[in-house]
Amino acid sequence: MPPTLASLVHHSALKLTVRAAGDRLDVPVRWAHVSELADPVPYMEGGELLLITALKLDAEDPEAMRRYVKRLATAGVVGLGFAVGVNYEEIPAALVDAAEEEGLPLLEVPRRTPFLAISKAVSAAIAADQYRAVTAGFAAQRELTRQALNAGPEGLLAALAAQVDGWTALYDASGAVVAAAPEWAARRAERLTADIERLRDRAAPASAVVGGPETEDRVELHSIGTGRRPRAALAVGTAATLGTAERYAVHSAVALLTLTTERSRSLHAAEQRIGAAVLRMLLAGQPDHARAVAGDLYGGLLDAPFRVIVAESASASAARAHAGAHARVRPAAPSQAAVLAAADPGADPLTALAEVVEAAAARSGEAVLVVPDGERLVVLAADGGAAVAVCGQYAAALEAARAEAVREQSGGGDEDELVVGLSGPAGPIAAAAAYKQAEQALSVARRRGRVLVEHEQLASGSVLPLLADDAVRAFADGLLRALYEHDATGRGDLVASLRAWLSRHGQWDAAAADLGVHRHTLRYRMRRVEEILGRSLDDPDVRMELWLALKATSTE
Repeated sequence: MPPTLASLVHHSALKLTVRAAGDRLDVPVRWAHVSELADPVPYMEGGELLLITALKLDAEDPEAMRRYVKRLATAGVVGLGFAVGVNYEEIPAALVDAAEEEGLPLLEVPRRTPFLAISKAVSAAIAADQYRAVTAGFAAQRELTRQALNAGPEGLLAALAAQVDGWTALYDASGAVVAAAPEWAARRAERLTADIERLRDRAAPASAVVGGPETEDRVELHSIGTGRRPRAALAVGTAATLGTAERYAVHSAVALLTLTTERSRSLHAAEQRIGAAVLRMLLAGQPDHARAVAGDLYGGLLDAPFRVIVAESASASAARAHAGAHARVRPAAPSQAAVLAAADPGADPLTALAEVVEAAAARSGEAVLVVPDGERLVVLAADGGAAVAVCGQYAAALEAARAEAVREQSGGGDEDELVVGLSGPAGPIAAAAAYKQAEQALSVARRRGRVLVEHEQLASGSVLPLLADDAVRAFADGLLRALYEHDATGRGDLVASLRAWLSRHGQWDAAAADLGVHRHTLRYRMRRVEEILGRSLDDPDVRMELWLALKATSTE
């Protein structure tokens, strides 16, 4: 505890006597200051014990003393020490009355007690309090370190909560609560998600102070991590402002959690290398070797059906699809994507997706294998698990943001776009087939301008959207060009006749009726089609190609 007026009054060597406002002696004293100025307020910071002899004051003037004392109290002066036997043999009644009226403690300083002795006593008490705080801080640091080594972040949070006599909570990069102490604090911490998101948008290190609803407590928020973007956040809730010792404890906890986070990042990189090896073995048809390498790290993932997720940024997809192979939809701007989930708005789309998936898996306690593969991201996640679910939710949110961006005629470039393919459920033996399924779904997503397509959707959908490809359209235009050129001369409607005949499966009467012509006229037109194209309509492959070409040219 810092020195108070009460502790100075009880100091046996000072011999101070209370003359006014004796019920307000429990206020802390920040410093003892001597000033004989008629108005020392401009030189006060608040919290001082002001020592005077009234050398330049008319201490017997009631009105002057009321104004003087009021200004001192307004400036935050916590007490007034008056030396008797110097200019006045006793404290004038006007000053005593003014101090009592204003509630400003007035202490009588005997002649034998120099002001220097009071200043030394205050300084010594402050130094002792700081020493106690530093000592307590080192003790707290040792305890927090011990708990972090023995019990991990959960033990550290419990020890910190005891140190500050409050509650603590740890958030992951998405703003979700991953641990809290005591247990009831998790519900309180969840109400601070919006504040954590705002803190996450600031460069680390960052901190903020928020008050709870109806000022139920005071909460300090601290970012965790050394990178450009915080990896986690710490919340510390207390009933009052933290003291020096408590502040040391909080800073120690932030440092320890940062070290844990950075160590976790190195471990994550090592785990990712193991995951890449496991993936290569699975795709090479070596599930037994993959299980042996996965061990406890990924072994549980291979014991149940999983799904393969293959993702690319739009720039990579565009390169694979020969730039412009599908109609572009404006993607979400980075500021919109930032609010979708636990994604870094400054990160590339694949890194953002990886963060979302890993955060969801960590919260649910499930294993997930995330492997960057050049311009791709490959993920193995439990079928029906949180990682697969959040991938779909993230894609749906991106689709909604894209639609909003199109309506507002705003948005970023294609480099901010994401394309994802999701396989059906599979096991280790069928991992290569599942990877192929994910690639096929990715290709369809790229062609359709979608963020995510599941392989299971391909069989239930139509093949016609796949015709919306520049290469297919170029083939169709080349195949039918001679017929279009013939029709342009006004010598017959061969294209419409061919479409009607094919749609009626070669039934002459039905197709002729649709066209409103005689069946012999239709027979003549089909012979002209065969002559112009140099192909026989009796060949089912030719009929299929012509029908697909007609459908492709009608999907503009």
